[in-house]
Amino acid sequence: MAKNTKLKAQKRAENKDTRPKAIAKHVRISPYKVRIVLDLIRGKSYREAEAILANLSKSSAEPIKKVLDSAAANAEHNLGMDKENLFVAACFADQGPTLKRVMPRAQGRAFRILKRTSHITVILDAKA
Repeated sequence: MAKNTKLKAQKRAENKDTRPKAIAKHVRISPYKVRIVLDLIRGKSYREAEAILANLSKSSAEPIKKVLDSAAANAEHNLGMDKENLFVAACFADQGPTLKRVMPRAQGRAFRILKRTSHITVILDAKA
């Protein structure tokens, strides 16, 4: 039993993705809004993606820029990569927990307000 568990752990370690990445969890913005901006930077070089996010007037551009900078810092510090050779290999936004609020309405009714959160992931890779 224990041998099988060790083998599984060893296989997971061998298949682990070694690309630099950063994740921001519980960001208080809807994942639908975040995905629009992520589509703009997917596949771009690090410097180009940074410039796009700096000049974009979307509210989700700021948290995405922070995650992108964090992933680049992880690549530079942990893996010794150069920022000039990095590009956005993958980026996605998953839905986090939803905060449920109530809006009072006429005649004693109540409508539900869903305040959505996002988990933003940016994965970088070096140009070949």
